[in-house]
Amino acid sequence: MSATLSSPTMWTPDSGPMPALYIGHGAPPLLDDPIWSGELARWAKDLPRPKAILIVSAHWESAPLAISSAVEGTPLVYDFGGFDERYYRMTYQTPDATAFAQRVAAAMPSTEPIHEHRRRGLDHGAWVPLTVMYPEADIPVLQMSLPTYDPDTLLDLGRRLRPLREEGVLVIGSGFLTHGLPFLTEFRIDAPAPTWSTEFDAWAREALARGDVDELAGYATNAPGMPYAHPTAEHLAPLFVTLGAASATDGAVEASIEGFWMGLSKRSFQVA
Repeated sequence: MSATLSSPTMWTPDSGPMPALYIGHGAPPLLDDPIWSGELARWAKDLPRPKAILIVSAHWESAPLAISSAVEGTPLVYDFGGFDERYYRMTYQTPDATAFAQRVAAAMPSTEPIHEHRRRGLDHGAWVPLTVMYPEADIPVLQMSLPTYDPDTLLDLGRRLRPLREEGVLVIGSGFLTHGLPFLTEFRIDAPAPTWSTEFDAWAREALARGDVDELAGYATNAPGMPYAHPTAEHLAPLFVTLGAASATDGAVEASIEGFWMGLSKRSFQVA
């Protein structure tokens, strides 16, 4: 698919800030979905080619705040079970990100230093979408830990990362807009979406269109379909890093992927 698409233009200061993204990454078998893979590849081709990528995944919860190893070729984290053996042999060896790690650390206040986890590579919430978006693995990538589920704290973290976008850094929150795995009754890729999933997705779509961050931050009590859509919050929490990193949300949210996979919302978007 990617071979038929034109190469993106490399980011320059004249390009303006890179957008902030929220991506539904799913499980590794989502890589075999030609619809999702095609949409994600086209999305990446429509963006300026970033200078570096900082991604916050649902699958690394750690406080104090930490970043993954900046060393070239750090092994991936295969943080899943029960899938085909080939997923455990996948690689994504990105270049050295030492200078980028120093820049990310400088973006944090001196009272909250960031720790580099020198042995931790990218988990599947990072490398699954990135293998589709940037298959050459030639862009420096760091993963940042998810230090809390608190929306206000994560919005503030995103605001600290906002200046990086003006330097050509692509900031990504990676989760899944609905993630009620314990409440799925059918485990098929084409299974119909439960009501709690479709209602939460529609609520989030409307709140994003309005730029209503307060409504989204109150999802636990405001959103239909709760707590089934998110019995735990790790797959929604990265969304608030994305929104915090945005320059604006009112009228600036652009949905790039919609629909459902195994009944769960794939909704993914970018914010200017």
